[in-house]
Amino acid sequence: MSFSTQSKGVYAIATTPFLPDGSLDTPSVDRLTDFYQDSGCTGITILGIMGEAPKLEPSESRAIIRQVVGRSRVPVIVGVSAPGFAAMRSLARDAMDMGAVGVMIAPTPALRTDEQIISYFGQAVEAVGDDVPWVLQDYPLTLNVVMSASVVAKVISNHSSCLMLKHEDWPGLEKISRLRAMQKAGELRPFSILCGNGGMFLDFEPERGADGAMTGYGFPDMLNELIGLFAAGKRDEAHDLFDAHLPLIRYEQQLGIGLAVRKHVLKRRGVITSDAQRKPGLALSETARAEVDYLLQRLGRRDKRAAL
Repeated sequence: MSFSTQSKGVYAIATTPFLPDGSLDTPSVDRLTDFYQDSGCTGITILGIMGEAPKLEPSESRAIIRQVVGRSRVPVIVGVSAPGFAAMRSLARDAMDMGAVGVMIAPTPALRTDEQIISYFGQAVEAVGDDVPWVLQDYPLTLNVVMSASVVAKVISNHSSCLMLKHEDWPGLEKISRLRAMQKAGELRPFSILCGNGGMFLDFEPERGADGAMTGYGFPDMLNELIGLFAAGKRDEAHDLFDAHLPLIRYEQQLGIGLAVRKHVLKRRGVITSDAQRKPGLALSETARAEVDYLLQRLGRRDKRAAL
C-alpha cells in the first residue's frame, strides 16, 4: 500500500463514529472503513479535523489507528496535529509503528508571518522525524493561517518527507495553477495535490492540476467516479455528475453543522449506527434534518446510489 508524490484518486477523510452516549462505536468504524475502500477510495485519512480528533483520549486515538490500519486494504494516513510537538511526535511514531503510511500536519492557528509558518513546519518535521512521510494541510478557513503558493513551495522544498499537499484554500484554484507552473518551470519538485472543502470545487480542481480529493463528503463513490471521468477526458459528464450533487455538497459546507450533515448522510446510507458527535458539537435541528432528507430524495432521482 503506497503513499507517494504520485498518489492520485480519493483519500476519504473519515469521521469518527460515536454512540449516543459518546462512547466509540467500534463496529461502525469497521463498516466505515469497508465503505470507503469498497467505494473505490485509494486511501483513508483518519483523526483529521472532521474526525473530531481533539475530543479523543490518547488511548482512543491509538485504538482507532490500530483498528482502521488492521482492517484497511488501502493506505491510511493519520492526522497528528497537536498544540505541542511532544504529543505530535508520540502519535506520529506510534501511528507509523502500527502500519500507517504517513501523517498529516496542519499549522497551528497562532502562526501569522511567512517566517513563522516555515519555521513551524521545520520544527514539526524535526519532532516527528524526517523519515516519516507527511501531508501538508492548507486549510485557512478553519485554521486561520494563510499560506501563499510561495510559502507552500518553500515548505515542500525544505522537506523531502512532505509528499502531498491537502489543498483547502478558498478561493484556491489559482494557487493550484501557480504551484503546477512552478513545477513545470523546474522550480519545485514533484508532489501530490489532493483537495478538500467537501469537494466544493472539485469540478475544476483536476483541470488546474489536482490529483484528486482528500475529503469526507458522504458519497465518496461519486467522488471517485468524478475523478475517473476527468481522467478519461469526459468533461461534460463529470460536470453533470458534480451538478447533481452540488446542492448537498453546498449544504454540508455550512460552518458549524457540516460534520452533523455528513454523519446524518452516512447514517442514512447505513454506514454508521448513529450520527452522534462527541460534545461539544452542533446537532441538526429537525428542520435541518428534513432539508437534508429532501436533498437526498431529489439527488436520488438523478443518481441512483442516493436512492436511500
